[in-house]
Amino acid sequence: MAKNASKFDPSVFLATIGEGRTILAFSKKQAIFTQGDEADSVFYVQKGKVRLTVVSKTGKEATIGIVIEGNFFGEGSLAAQLRRMGSAVAMTDCEILRVEKKAMVAALHREATLSDLFVSYFTGAQCPLRSGPGRPTLQLQRKAAGPYPSLARSLWQSG
Repeated sequence: MAKNASKFDPSVFLATIGEGRTILAFSKKQAIFTQGDEADSVFYVQKGKVRLTVVSKTGKEATIGIVIEGNFFGEGSLAAQLRRMGSAVAMTDCEILRVEKKAMVAALHREATLSDLFVSYFTGAQCPLRSGPGRPTLQLQRKAAGPYPSLARSLWQSG
């Protein structure tokens, strides 16, 4: 007896409000979260662009990524990160889906299609901390800062 295919659609999940999910509007240059804030949710860009930065202990700021429509950020909250390691600021007017950690974890465990989408995003070239020599830079949707990606990574890790 064949198991019924799931009717779960990740695009609907990522486009709608629901339990643990809210759609937020941010104006250009408005902070979405700040380094040191509680890491209690994951974000998905529905419209707009978001700049990810980190400030080192010596006060140097580096852009570590640009997140465009259809991409996630703030995923450190799912990896036992208690505080944000960097900041996120709207580069344009944005619509952002905020998914509480508990709701995202439950959905990832329950829905294989969402889990596959989420995992493929972070294991692919789209993630700046996993990009490097030999990766196709024109296909990056989140990219490391200018010609100094290793500096951005070291600032991120020491921040």
